[in-house]
Amino acid sequence: MKIHLTPSLLMAAALVACSALMAEDAKKESVSVAFHESDKFTDARSSFGGETDKHYLDTLATHLKKSAERRLAPGQKLEVTFTDIDLAGDFVPTNANAHDVRVIRDIWIPRQKLTFRLLDEQGQVIKEGERRLTDLNFMNNPGLIGRSEPLFYDKALLTDWIAKELKS
Repeated sequence: MKIHLTPSLLMAAALVACSALMAEDAKKESVSVAFHESDKFTDARSSFGGETDKHYLDTLATHLKKSAERRLAPGQKLEVTFTDIDLAGDFVPTNANAHDVRVIRDIWIPRQKLTFRLLDEQGQVIKEGERRLTDLNFMNNPGLIGRSEPLFYDKALLTDWIAKELKS
């Protein structure tokens, strides 16, 4: 059996492929994340005395986007701006060879301060506000698995917030 591709069939296939790509792009753009004056964040660094680590911010942004996209209704958009981040744990400068080892202890809790806007498909604000996220019991949550993952506790804080803020 030989298939003959006519110009109109090729055009229809191209349109279907383009619309699928555009739908995927629209979904990716349903969540935007920004960092306001990230160089002044309390602690988003990867070494003792270091500056804010862009990779850490990108990791948190990617996690937030994935978590939120699953909970948004079709056409909704979420805009989040972080105004401060204090990652779980801290650096203990007692060993010169371990200046880039973040030590996790229950006294150094994860904290995030952010503003957000949830918009409907027409761009009207459904919900907006400022949130201060923290978890005083972050190390004792038995339901959390995968604790060896980078920024695990900080991502868990965002996942919890998204689940509460965007519950259907």
